[in-house]
Amino acid sequence: MSDPISALPSPLAADPEVARAVDAIVARVRAAQASITGARPADPARKAAFDAAMQRTVEARGRGPILPYLGSGMGNGPLVELLDGSVKWDMINGIGVHMFGHGDPRMVAAAVRAGLSDLCMQGNLASNQDSVAFAEFLVAEARRSSRIAHCFVTNSGCMANESALKVCMQKTGGAPRIIAFEGCFVGRSVTMSQIGDTSAYRQGVPLSTLVDYMPFYDPLMGPRSIEMAVWHLKQYIHRYPGQHACFVMELVQGEGGFNTAPREFFVALMETCKAAGIPVWDDEVQSFGRTTSMFAFEALGLGQHVDVVTVGKMTQACACLFVADMNPKPGLLSGTFTASTSAFQVGLEALRTLHGGGYYGPEGRNARLHAEFRRQAEALVAKHPDRFPEVRDQFGRPGVAKVGGVGGMCRLTPFGGEKERVLKFQADLFAEGVMTFYCGHGPYHLRMLPPIGVMQPEHWGPVFEIIERALLK
Repeated sequence: MSDPISALPSPLAADPEVARAVDAIVARVRAAQASITGARPADPARKAAFDAAMQRTVEARGRGPILPYLGSGMGNGPLVELLDGSVKWDMINGIGVHMFGHGDPRMVAAAVRAGLSDLCMQGNLASNQDSVAFAEFLVAEARRSSRIAHCFVTNSGCMANESALKVCMQKTGGAPRIIAFEGCFVGRSVTMSQIGDTSAYRQGVPLSTLVDYMPFYDPLMGPRSIEMAVWHLKQYIHRYPGQHACFVMELVQGEGGFNTAPREFFVALMETCKAAGIPVWDDEVQSFGRTTSMFAFEALGLGQHVDVVTVGKMTQACACLFVADMNPKPGLLSGTFTASTSAFQVGLEALRTLHGGGYYGPEGRNARLHAEFRRQAEALVAKHPDRFPEVRDQFGRPGVAKVGGVGGMCRLTPFGGEKERVLKFQADLFAEGVMTFYCGHGPYHLRMLPPIGVMQPEHWGPVFEIIERALLK
């Protein structure tokens, strides 16, 4: 794979004096991080300043943040310091954005080098070579096991998804309908909020997008779930012949509950789509980089079935990738901003590190990190069965797993998945020193997206000590 950044370094980045200055900055950052070694409570002397800053946030935004989080600008890997002096284990990382945690020296150096660029923001009419290298990297990685040929870079996961939908609609001659899984989430634009299966995210939005929802894989039904899903899909195709622009699929559902499915489930649906001429759009905005392969479609051996793929979050800049015969006509995809130069530089550094750092494969770092999570979580469930009663699905059926996910997508289901208690538990965890979020729509789960770039299996020990302490409150 050619790499214009390596082949054509900017004169400033190649300047030995500049390189020494970058090294000196990174060394100062690492020295400042030395005191951040574990969770700690807030400093009472900083409480008033923190409260005032939070109030300013409320006044500026019209409401407070989801979590009382205002960072000090300092962290150390999976640990982050807040403005009140407290330190938390960050197990959510902005819903998976900060794959290398806080203050990673490689990412700091990349961001400092990016500051030497003449452009803060790059876009459709003004791009530097790092934006090309970013797109090239993604295409080359995807091409190893798929038909992906091209990449359009954009500034958010939602806009990557908007681009994917436009590509699919143009390819199908303006077909107006979309097929999606129940429980899906694809963003919060007017169109994406209508496709996503959460009513609260589209309150007050007129419904102008035609969406047909499919059941996701049901582990309680096993192979029968595949038969039923194919039956549902064929019913939609029969009812609306030639009217579907695409089937958008999360291979690992994020917001929906970190739900997974076997390869056979997706193959059956994708082949049915192919027979009907319906493009397959694989939404990996949350799962990209977190499974046992960089692309989740590769981990499941689905590369030859996908037509469009979207990625984001941990990549910093976001992208819509597609096969050659989905390449849209001029004018369909563009953007004043694609991403900042620092997003390209840090994103490339992260991608290269993940590519060559032993993260992937059945014995890779991602798999080992998830295995240790499961070991700790299952031990906690066994130790405190009263906090982990039977979990029932939305139809009241028992047997929902209390520990789930894959790779760097981890979930735990206390209190039977009861929403109010799970949210209270999340708040207690934050107060005790672990940042998490929730997922699912009933049952509800505790969601963790640890910074797999820097987190080690042994870090789960102190994290679960805090989880157990908060659980017993």
